[in-house]
Amino acid sequence: MQITDVKIRKLFNDGPMKAIASVTFDAQLAVHDIKVINARDKFFIVMPSRKNPDDTYRDIAHPINAQFRAALESAVISAYEEALENADAFEVEIAE
Repeated sequence: MQITDVKIRKLFNDGPMKAIASVTFDAQLAVHDIKVINARDKFFIVMPSRKNPDDTYRDIAHPINAQFRAALESAVISAYEEALENADAFEVEIAE
């Protein structure tokens, strides 16, 4: 399975959540609402999830192995960094 597109939908200045992304696989399947988080000076992604009746969360979609998770995380964080550069270059307003 190939990552064919990564779109950063929204950027945030405040708080640990820095962006929301959508990723397309094999130009046929899209996964929305992947979050870019910055905590403890490290960026990572959080997959879309749903809240359970017991107030826990369960991922709706997620990578099955560490190798694919690393590839997905790298692609999303790279797209986030590129979106930040473009936002700075064009002085795009970032949500707060």
